[in-house]
Amino acid sequence: MSIAVVTGASSGIGRCLALRLAREGFEVYGFGRTFAPNDLTVPHFHAVVCDLRATADVLREVDRIRREGEVALLVLCGGTAYYGLHEELNAEKIEEMVSVNLTSPMILTQRLLRDLKKNQGTVVLMSSVTAKLPSPHGCAYAATKAGLSSFGASLFDEVRRYGVKVITVQPDMTATRLYRHADFTVDDDPQAYLVPEDVADAVLFALSGKERFVMREITLRPQLHRIRRKSRTAGKDEAQDAGEPVL
Repeated sequence: MSIAVVTGASSGIGRCLALRLAREGFEVYGFGRTFAPNDLTVPHFHAVVCDLRATADVLREVDRIRREGEVALLVLCGGTAYYGLHEELNAEKIEEMVSVNLTSPMILTQRLLRDLKKNQGTVVLMSSVTAKLPSPHGCAYAATKAGLSSFGASLFDEVRRYGVKVITVQPDMTATRLYRHADFTVDDDPQAYLVPEDVADAVLFALSGKERFVMREITLRPQLHRIRRKSRTAGKDEAQDAGEPVL
């Protein structure tokens, strides 16, 4: 059975993808810091409790997984975000975003690339629409995602001759816990946000493509471009059309 390594597998898009891949027949090793008890009983899903910032621990777990079998799929969904005026972010938050969103995916890809070449496998990078658009109040986060998308584009041209596919996914506002450190969240209108299942559907569709082509980059956006501001006073949220992308 083919092995899939998935980061960010304890919540949001990563969790949805990990469980879907397990049902599709992969032996899934999902990295996360905490897991719901029900997830631990899913057939073919193996929870790997690990902080992506702890590089030595992550690589130790990856090497253990490599001894279990051949890794054919690497899905890099682990991510974190802090929003606000850039002058108000401290160094620790910036370093965390760079480490989790950009450094960790590059290190994991490097560690598994020879295996993926051998198996003509696939790398899926979970980026963001902010990789290509201005993101006021999310400058540092957007920079990490721009770096991740750039990494994916260059990696594709480097490894395509070996049969390795590189797919970069760039979702817009998605109903996850990503906005817990923000002064905004998704709007109440379901047409104004994606859900993790939408992104998982797109990834699985891309993985099911014919061998002679690859969906190199996928951008997913809801029909409406609208957010909900979190009130700092009475607890009421204010819905508004989003003049600027904020994911």
